[in-house]
Amino acid sequence: MYLIGLTGGIASGKSSVSAVLEELGSPIIDADLIAREGKPSWQLIVEYFGREILLPGSEQLDRARLGKIVFGDEEKRRKLNSFTHPYIQRAILWQVLKNFLKGESFVILVSPLLYESGAYTKKLNKIVVVSCTEEQQLERLMARDSLNQDEALQRVNAQMPLSEKVRKADIVLDNSCDKGLLRQQACNLYYDLLRTTVRQRYARKLFAVLLCVTLVYWVISLVL
Repeated sequence: MYLIGLTGGIASGKSSVSAVLEELGSPIIDADLIAREGKPSWQLIVEYFGREILLPGSEQLDRARLGKIVFGDEEKRRKLNSFTHPYIQRAILWQVLKNFLKGESFVILVSPLLYESGAYTKKLNKIVVVSCTEEQQLERLMARDSLNQDEALQRVNAQMPLSEKVRKADIVLDNSCDKGLLRQQACNLYYDLLRTTVRQRYARKLFAVLLCVTLVYWVISLVL
């Protein structure tokens, strides 16, 4: 089974690409979604930061408030990552195993901190980076999360520069254009992966057949 990493900078367009791939039928493992659902992580976070980071009258994390805290304090950001990353990694491995047992040809792992964590980069067959200009990234982030420029810059600077991720990538999808063009790139990626994995599956089956024929011939030659 092919494992494909999908990453990029904050507000660069990972979610848009992931949505298209999922619509086409690709299994998606979303690290952010896993983090939001992680009860063990939730308990550690609340114990460390206090119940003040919960939404009023709710047990849900106030992610906007938590973001302002950790993006303004590198030590607290590291602490938050130490709470969430072990749980996320275990959950990802479990989901990979389930997709393998289901016979999926490939799985897309969506993670904003794929390069920063370094946990999966050597285990992935390909890494796809969604890219845009720094100006677009800031504009989209400010509009999406209602941040001022300084707050948006804090979040962007907390990650590896997008230009560096582009240099490391196997495949780059350009999101500096219109949404229609990004969608077409995502569709092309899906069908390329589909063709590649189908070819590999046939190659493995052919190898298995040839191996069996060789073993049978070897056994017959020993008997005779």
